[in-house]
Amino acid sequence: MSPKENTWIKSTCAYCGVGCGIEARTNSHGKLEVRGDSQHPANLGKLCSKGLALGETVGIEGRLLKPQINQQDVSWEEALADVAGQFNRVIERHGKEAVAFYVSGQLLTEDYYVANKLMKGFVGSANIDTNSRLCMSSSVAGHKRAFGADIVPGCYEDLEMADLIILTGSNLAWCHPVLFQRLREAKAKRHCKIIVIDPRKTPTCDIADMHLPLLPGSDIALFNGLLAFLSENNSLDFEYIEAATEGLDLALATAFRFGDIESVQAVTGLDKAQILTFYQLFAASKKTVTVYSQGVNQSTSGTNKVNSILNCHLATGRVGKPGSTPFSVTGQPNAMGGREVGGLANMLAAHMDFGNPEHTQQISAFWQTDNLASAPGLKAIDMFNAIESGQIKAIWIMATNPAVSLPESKRISTILANCPYVVVSDCMADTDTLRHANVALPAQGWSEKSGTVTNSERRISRQRRLLPSPGEAKPDWWIICEVAKKMGFGDAFDYHNEADIFREYAQMTTLGQKEATAGMNRHGVCALSRPLNLSGLTGLTAKQYHQMPPQQWPVTTYNQPTVRLFGNGEFATPSGKAQFIATDHRPIAATTSRQYPLLLNSGRIRDHWHTMTRSGLSPRLSEHISEPFLALSPQDAERFSIKPNALVNVISRKGEILLRARISKECQSGHVFAPFHWNNCTTSMGKVNTLIADQRDPLSGQPEFKATPVRIEPSPYQSEALLITQDKHIATSMSPQQHWTSQRTHNGHLIRVTSQQQPEQLHTWLAAQMTHVQRYAQVKDQQLISIEVNNESRYAQFQGNQLHSAFIVSDDLHPSDYDYLYTLIGRPLSDPLVQALFTGKAPPGHQNGRLVCACKQVGVKTIEQAIRAKSCCSVKEISDATQAGTGCGSCLPELTLMLEEIQIKPI
Repeated sequence: MSPKENTWIKSTCAYCGVGCGIEARTNSHGKLEVRGDSQHPANLGKLCSKGLALGETVGIEGRLLKPQINQQDVSWEEALADVAGQFNRVIERHGKEAVAFYVSGQLLTEDYYVANKLMKGFVGSANIDTNSRLCMSSSVAGHKRAFGADIVPGCYEDLEMADLIILTGSNLAWCHPVLFQRLREAKAKRHCKIIVIDPRKTPTCDIADMHLPLLPGSDIALFNGLLAFLSENNSLDFEYIEAATEGLDLALATAFRFGDIESVQAVTGLDKAQILTFYQLFAASKKTVTVYSQGVNQSTSGTNKVNSILNCHLATGRVGKPGSTPFSVTGQPNAMGGREVGGLANMLAAHMDFGNPEHTQQISAFWQTDNLASAPGLKAIDMFNAIESGQIKAIWIMATNPAVSLPESKRISTILANCPYVVVSDCMADTDTLRHANVALPAQGWSEKSGTVTNSERRISRQRRLLPSPGEAKPDWWIICEVAKKMGFGDAFDYHNEADIFREYAQMTTLGQKEATAGMNRHGVCALSRPLNLSGLTGLTAKQYHQMPPQQWPVTTYNQPTVRLFGNGEFATPSGKAQFIATDHRPIAATTSRQYPLLLNSGRIRDHWHTMTRSGLSPRLSEHISEPFLALSPQDAERFSIKPNALVNVISRKGEILLRARISKECQSGHVFAPFHWNNCTTSMGKVNTLIADQRDPLSGQPEFKATPVRIEPSPYQSEALLITQDKHIATSMSPQQHWTSQRTHNGHLIRVTSQQQPEQLHTWLAAQMTHVQRYAQVKDQQLISIEVNNESRYAQFQGNQLHSAFIVSDDLHPSDYDYLYTLIGRPLSDPLVQALFTGKAPPGHQNGRLVCACKQVGVKTIEQAIRAKSCCSVKEISDATQAGTGCGSCLPELTLMLEEIQIKPI
């Protein structure tokens, strides 16, 4: 049922692991309005650009609306029977290890729980893994080795209580913007010190007191050096170490291989003075929080990197205390929830473990099954390798896009194309992965789903249904349970709603818990045999579940206050003590060479998310950075003859792609960066994970996304075009001579084309394609205009008096001069902006330029004009003049850079 107009419904943002609370309602035009929830503890009303644009990403366009078998619409009954029957036949003929599920942090906890229950509990195989393997599994492995359980000890409040915050492998400003805002405000109030450890100078450095641009893969050397320094300078907390830890001597022996600053410098490439200052600050700051994310996790030595950080916190007693803790921040809204319910192949549900007979007995009895998986299953990359080898015959992929997100993505597409049986549950009708599906199942999207998610600080929040489901879309938990019933497991999956599933999961977390020790101790820390415990939520009524407020686990009493873990020195290991882990530096797995002289780092950008199936639907999120790009240093640009905005051929041992060059002083010489969001549905040239090898951490199975040797070459072209159209499928008909990138605009799509054809040939081809589309759509009252202006050919089609499509072709196109094109579709011929198509010059007042502030829709030209006209000399003055930066604040670092580039010193 749709929410009533003017009634705000509380829910949770669909993006990163911050887990921001939102409020949403439909307005009088039927559009979804979204604002931050001021009462949610994670964000206190703040949202980033992506969260603010959520209302633009919902709707029926592009949605998968009906079940399909071999691309033909069928009934749900037919589709479910086909999936259940095929899985049963594969199991009968080839065994239970011949089937697999690949799931996602986009699932809700209830979805995750029943998927794990079906595969591990009733199919009897642990071949269920998740895309969270790609983003935080190294943290999981590190936590379990050190703490005995996969626990993030702290709370977001600790960022605002610390004297020193270390951000390592984390571009917080772009990847977790609301936490970055909280940190910026905390620094202004408390004058805490902030150190950023990252090979690149990212926007996060805007608030840093120090940036340590270490060489990729050298994190362990830096933190081992810190541990040795702490020992040498009497900065260890021996009372805590004796009472709460084990294994320090071996960890120190390994760390002392970096017992002098010169040894650390030789491996990290850092300045000696910087290293010493960092070490001294850590030693002197009792309240220290170290935030780490993908730059640490996504590595062939990711688990050891995590433990090298945890060692330093354990050695100083800084774990789970107010303002003092290590803090892993996750990339997805429910990555933590998936970890809780056993979504990883090497875990059982509720933080119980393979190899523990007590856990096996408890789960088997609870689920009433005699077929519980007895050993870990295949992790993500091993799972797809097993499909390639023929070991796995059938896979069900839920709410994720591995044909884009996994390393060697071109090979992954080939693997899926050759897999005998592929089932895909998704809300979108066209993804790289869905193109390989034998069966496509229409799942609910974010705005239609109901359940729970758990954020990076272990806070469980309700995601509530905001809109009706389009077409025949169904909840993921319902789809899974219906398949389970048809496979013969009906009694175990007979749930009436998501609240039933949540109560069962909450009850499962209490299995084997020692009630005598349950409860809060004098430190405000919950003491339990397994810290993951939801005993306070097992008796929820349907009304209580619907109204459940955000709360951190463990939850032993309903709606309890903030909970920290391990602050009392009691851990979840068999001995009750935390474990130091000896970690030794190892060089990165793939090194540069004469053939591949540059090291590629991949990651996210500010306004896009994963493979863009959601964020790509928002016009404003596509305007800040509209094309896949390669950032490189000025030195490397000169060395390899790369011009700004030129196309660059990027080649690794695994493949090659084309990217647009962005020359940046923020990159070190020898190092390049590219975002991974673009895919075959949005570009013909920029799928970055094509380049990434499947090298991975031997403990966590997490791939190395941060260090791929590549070479680059200029890729000359003869012509370019900017095309605005209501039919993006024109792009799919282009020839191999034509490279394209498509993005959403208001009422249509903007496609940038680069071609080996001469301008006049490209013009002729585009005009023919657009005329063909018009004929196919039987458009009446068609008017065509084609002219030459400033050595550019311009072409427009009108339907009646309204612009339907248009393009500009040139041998040297400068898209920054045509930002007004985004809003032209549907405007009348008399509109000044439409007239600009034929004059080559936008009218005064419409020169906004490339979008800088997505929240307030402020462009680069508007900001530049304000800086010059009003002599702005601080970011605040720019914000006062233009409103840029007054929304989520993610653009504030870019405003600082603009001031510097215009040679006005910020204050």
